[in-house]
Amino acid sequence: MSDVKHYSNGEITIVWKSEKCAHSANCFRNLPVVFNPRVKPWIQPHNAVTGEIVQVVQGCPSGALTILDGDVPQPE
Repeated sequence: MSDVKHYSNGEITIVWKSEKCAHSANCFRNLPVVFNPRVKPWIQPHNAVTGEIVQVVQGCPSGALTILDGDVPQPE
């Protein structure tokens, strides 16, 4: 069963699919104020501007991180 999480800053929603994650750490290296596995939640989209987040997510090699427009709530 897939673990999918949603993290929103009000403008966009970052979607993380854990089973697709290759743990390349590109997100952490490129934007550690948002993507930090040492804190909970590990994705904190309010810590950077939307454009920076989109750029880093687009560089995710596995496709585990994607962007949705707008504020999409975390499913129950």
